[in-house]
Parts: sequence; structure tokens; C-alpha cells
Amino acid sequence: MSKVKIIFGLGIWITILPYLGFPYSLKNILFSISGLGIIYFCYLLYRDLKVGETEEKTFDNFSENSNFNENETKSQEHTNPNEKEI
Repeated sequence: MSKVKIIFGLGIWITILPYLGFPYSLKNILFSISGLGIIYFCYLLYRDLKVGETEEKTFDNFSENSNFNENETKSQEHTNPNEKEI
């Protein structure tokens, strides 16, 4: 059963729980357990979502420096002072 379906089922359970005729003390315990269950499954969904979003972030200032270094190495390859012309 997927986590979304479990959260949906807990939501329905919490919706109908007040009308089931449980004593107040048992009803409070059931609400607390249901709330903790929703919190747990929402945390699992959040953690799964964050695992899927891991991308490398490139900032503009770092990418500019990287491009500058690449251009410098390319220009050094073309004009190597140690080469002798024949």
C-alpha cells in the first residue's frame, strides 16, 4: 500500500472517528495515535521527495570562474612557447 493511500485512509479515519461513539478517553488516544501516524507518513513522503531532488547547484559566480579557467587552458594549448616552428 502506498504512503499516499495510507495518509488518505488516516484522513478518512479521523473524519469519521468523532461519530463512532467511543468514550472520550479512548477517542483522545485514537486521535493522538492517528495524528502521529499522519506525521510519520508525511515525513516519509518528504524524505523520499528530497532524495529525488538532489541536483548539483551551479552558482553564476562559480560557473564564470570555471569558464574563465577553461578558456585560459585552451589558449595555452594553442600558443605553447616551448614548441619550435619548423
